Amino acid sequence: MSATNRTTGENNVTDSIATTDTGTAAWAAFDKTTSRWGRITMILAMIIMITGPGIVAAQLGVQPVAVVTGVLAIAVAFGALWFIEPLSYFPILGPASMYQAFMIGNIANKLLPAAVVAQSTIGAKPETRRGQLAAVLAICGAAMTHLLSLLIFVGVLGTLLLNAIPPEIVTSIQTFVLPAVMGGIIVQMIASNPQPRILIIAIAVGLVVQLVLTPLFPVVALFGIAISVVATILLALLLPGRKTSGPVVEDPALEDIS
Repeated sequence: MSATNRTTGENNVTDSIATTDTGTAAWAAFDKTTSRWGRITMILAMIIMITGPGIVAAQLGVQPVAVVTGVLAIAVAFGALWFIEPLSYFPILGPASMYQAFMIGNIANKLLPAAVVAQSTIGAKPETRRGQLAAVLAICGAAMTHLLSLLIFVGVLGTLLLNAIPPEIVTSIQTFVLPAVMGGIIVQMIASNPQPRILIIAIAVGLVVQLVLTPLFPVVALFGIAISVVATILLALLLPGRKTSGPVVEDPALEDIS
């Protein structure tokens, strides 16, 4: 009887290892495929987006110096976000969703909230395979919902709907919808992954940047987000009280993707 139980236990362990190996191989194939096609589609999209305005500029006789000047002006105002946003979004979205998000756009007010809510709903941590797959599917759903809503409320109804809504309500919607969405997603992120120490640091840094630095040095307003993100990361790493944790261990029962 004991030999039979031992044999059964060994078979269960072997099956578990085989399942884990299969899931790991499937995830490696998924990651390789998304990385390859993600780069290709991003490069093609960049070429298309640059070629269109380039053709129009050439037809209108815009001088290259004017184009370079405009690019430099945009870089001064928003260049910091080109580095801060990928660093901020990657831990939540993961590699595959990053390609989707930057291809689709509206990350902060549409795609990131969808990913966070999906991960929280199924109880998946962002840095796990399950969390990354949840983000991928959530972004697909958010993009489809966006396209359908544009088709119905803009393409079909369009001006009829705008004319039927009082201007005061339209103004209120434009003013409060984005803060409401961002407020809700911040609460969702805090509740799903509570980090009191980092939260306190982030709030303190944000208050200092907004209420102290910006009034004293108005130019800081152009880089307020970048300064807040970088300062929060550095302070969270350097200030005492930081807890070190080991690597995230995937639960084969939850993280099987085979």
